[in-house]
Amino acid sequence: MRRTSYLFTALAVAGLFIGASISHAQEGLPGPLADVGFDKRLGEPIPLDLQFMDENGQPATLDKYFGERPVVLALVYYDCPMLCSMVLNGMITSLRALAFEPGKEFEVLVVSFDPDETSEQARTAKQTYLARYDRPETELGWHFLTGENEAIQELARSVGFRYVYLPEEDQFAHAAGILAVTPEGRVARYYYGVEYAPRDVRLGLIEAADNQIGSMVDQVLLYCFHYDPTTGKYSAVAMNILRLAAAVTIAFLGLFLLRQWRRERRHLHTVKA
Repeated sequence: MRRTSYLFTALAVAGLFIGASISHAQEGLPGPLADVGFDKRLGEPIPLDLQFMDENGQPATLDKYFGERPVVLALVYYDCPMLCSMVLNGMITSLRALAFEPGKEFEVLVVSFDPDETSEQARTAKQTYLARYDRPETELGWHFLTGENEAIQELARSVGFRYVYLPEEDQFAHAAGILAVTPEGRVARYYYGVEYAPRDVRLGLIEAADNQIGSMVDQVLLYCFHYDPTTGKYSAVAMNILRLAAAVTIAFLGLFLLRQWRRERRHLHTVKA
């Protein structure tokens, strides 16, 4: 079992990692932290032929989890003293707020980047976070993997996730965030930090699914809000909102005039009768 640092040190380091993951600006960070962060790989493919072990100790290539639905991907390690738990708890909080469910509209894929971790640890983590999600019927939509170092590093490179092992601490330095990936295995969205707005995650999944999920209201939101890859958030597009407001106003005005015209015709018909 990895030994933990003092609480103060862990908090300070966690803050650095979170800040680095949001700004992507590693310049000026001390020592190995300069090699920690996310490099944006939007639209680039994940190698789906990479083999890992699932939480039951069975070998599985990544293509097992792709093909039908978009995927929420989290790179963590299960023995992490603090930051990974914050990432997964933030993911759970966001997903619980969605009407979408794992196994129906999307899949959840959690992969450990520590090659020494075991399927037993993955199984324990799945049980823990599935219980926090509190929808046991979605169990088949949750997948917790471990793997060999070569496969882990190739997956991490493909999504631009950079991490460093700190031997003096017997821990990993890493950024915080989750990703939305298309059913075909292409990086669609990054969400940085440890809190993910449910609206942003929902819209990202809809776009990753090529609008195969979601409602008409979501389509309106996607017209008014666009993803900003720098912040990992959806922000309002003022011009589109004004255009939509103008269209709605014209539509209501047209309906009002049509209703008045029909009333006038009925009135004239009554007078003539």
